[in-house]
Amino acid sequence: MSNKEGSGGFRKRKHDNFPHGQRREGKDVNSSSAVMVAFKLFQQELDTRHDKYERLVKLSRDITVESKRTIFLLHRITSAPDVEEIMNESESKLEAVRQKIKQVAQELWGEDMYQYHRAITPGLQEYVEAVSFQHFIKTRSLISVDEINKQLVFISEDTGEENDTISSDLDDKPLCTWSLKVTPVDYLLGVADLTGELMRMCINSVGNGDIDTPFEVSQFLRQIYDGFSFIGNTGPYEVSKKLYTLKQSLAKVENACYALKVRGSEIPKHMLADVFSAKAEMIDREEGIS
Repeated sequence: MSNKEGSGGFRKRKHDNFPHGQRREGKDVNSSSAVMVAFKLFQQELDTRHDKYERLVKLSRDITVESKRTIFLLHRITSAPDVEEIMNESESKLEAVRQKIKQVAQELWGEDMYQYHRAITPGLQEYVEAVSFQHFIKTRSLISVDEINKQLVFISEDTGEENDTISSDLDDKPLCTWSLKVTPVDYLLGVADLTGELMRMCINSVGNGDIDTPFEVSQFLRQIYDGFSFIGNTGPYEVSKKLYTLKQSLAKVENACYALKVRGSEIPKHMLADVFSAKAEMIDREEGIS
């Protein structure tokens, strides 16, 4: 049997062709070389970006928590005797949230926001949900993204104020105005979450004997659903996912309005909330089976 090179054994590695004395040996890395200096600069830049990203994640978490607390406070408006007091308290809470958003704007000064958008989008969506919920309670209408962005322009009275979250580059700049724009996707996702809060507001209102709010909410939700239907599958994936939840909320509110219109006179007001809750659970079970 002919003994071919490489058959029946290990293939010869390329460096084995060189004599043992001529093999290349590792050299000490010169830390002062141009390549090492460049990579150290890259390391510092990446570390700075990672630290900024983590700070934005923490700020977004604080914005989310405070916005949720504002929404919980606004839900008390269906049973509270003093509506004006709750609205004033919610406004002060939203102002505190906007101060957190100001810190986000300061962090993003001179940066491309979309590089850090993933870190701040949960907080912005929750803020849109809270401020649009408050606006609906006041005016029974939907706040626009331009109105939201107008509230996110911050002018500092003291240009020399010190803030640990502000980049050191700001100290050399005369600018004292910061702004943060809510993106169209954040706005749409926040409005989609608003529909769930309006559904809860509708059920709570019925339980307290308010039979006008459910019909107002139902009409408003139909307009929201029609608007999202025009987007369809052409919009972002997250928006199309929330369309199903929006449809569920609309169905529950419409069932509540139907029961009020047909059986409202024969059901005592203190039992209406229990009837609607039972209907909502039945709808959920039927949708789960299908």
